[in-house]
Amino acid sequence: MINATDYLGKILGVDAMMLERMDKVMAEKTGKSGVLDKIAAENEAVICATLASLDSTNRSTSHILSILRQKLFADEKQLLEFLQSVPGRDEFEKAAVLAKKIVKTTKGFFLKKDRAREILNKRPSENLLKYLKVNSIAEVLQNYDVAEIFSALRFMESDEWMHQTFEAAYSNFTASDFEEREIEIKVLSPVWREVGVIFINPIKENIPGKFLRDFALLLHYSHEIDFYSGLFKKYSFGQNFVENFKMLLRGDVKNIYKVEDGEWLIVQRYLAKENPQDPRLFLPRVNPESLHWLKGERDLALFDYQDAKMDLGLWNDLSWVGGIFHDGAEDVVSFDLEDNAMSLVSFMKGKEKSFNYHQREAMWTKIFSEYAGGEKEMERLLSDNFNNGIIKF
Repeated sequence: MINATDYLGKILGVDAMMLERMDKVMAEKTGKSGVLDKIAAENEAVICATLASLDSTNRSTSHILSILRQKLFADEKQLLEFLQSVPGRDEFEKAAVLAKKIVKTTKGFFLKKDRAREILNKRPSENLLKYLKVNSIAEVLQNYDVAEIFSALRFMESDEWMHQTFEAAYSNFTASDFEEREIEIKVLSPVWREVGVIFINPIKENIPGKFLRDFALLLHYSHEIDFYSGLFKKYSFGQNFVENFKMLLRGDVKNIYKVEDGEWLIVQRYLAKENPQDPRLFLPRVNPESLHWLKGERDLALFDYQDAKMDLGLWNDLSWVGGIFHDGAEDVVSFDLEDNAMSLVSFMKGKEKSFNYHQREAMWTKIFSEYAGGEKEMERLLSDNFNNGIIKF
């Protein structure tokens, strides 16, 4: 019999007594008892089923990591083979076409393109002009799509420049400066090749795991756009539209380091990447990023690849699953596709680093969803409370 709070506490990296108290309070507030017991049992059952499907009885850390990498390596190879049947001039254009077929979301709420041009005219990027060897923003806008320029700026300018620019620009915008339009998946032209390495900037690297890692990220972004577009439209009817809009763009996380019983933080970034000891990582929380990954990985896993000899179904609903394994020391191994893709890329680069921060946030989000009453109700609570940074039961 698994002691749920001890078991989940180790996977989540938090104190078991905190989980025990939280579960008791949430049971009183929601009427849902035994949630942590249910999740612990489901987590272990999914791990056993996954290992059985991979014909593995060895539960050492190194072996589990190895077979997950092997599975992902094989799946990526099959996906790349399937990609050859998709229309497009090259691998990147084919990937963009496939992503549009896989993801069901089609529209978003975006800044009008003429307003984007205004931003560049008011705040010309010296790094951009220098890189393109031109003298004016007018010349840049005449020759390049404004969406491409903004994509490149993310890698060409500092975070400080970006924040200062958008702080100045968006302070004067109103809801009428935005519009609903189709989501575009653009493959950037070769001129931006030296700017940075992102999936839609076509720089091919033959590193196993990288394609699947970045393709899943692209699907995730589509759901992220859909989620935030809903918030943007919601805030467009309020008085504080601009401030709320900038808060969302910055990815603000409230500086709340203590919660009362029945309170959950809304954390829209992966804080563990910035500071693994951030106090907010030891509090009950829900992360919308986990929701986007859940949907993106579900789309990838369940898409009908017709007659292709491939099966990505194993990765469906594994984003929250993590297990405790041993190679002498006790380790937490993530079964999430993206964590394992990142681990594979790291392994192929000789770094032997495994990741589990996607899984950890997803498990918190899974727990919250169980108390909330499911995925749809979780989304509603997120939307209704997002600008508060906290959800109170």
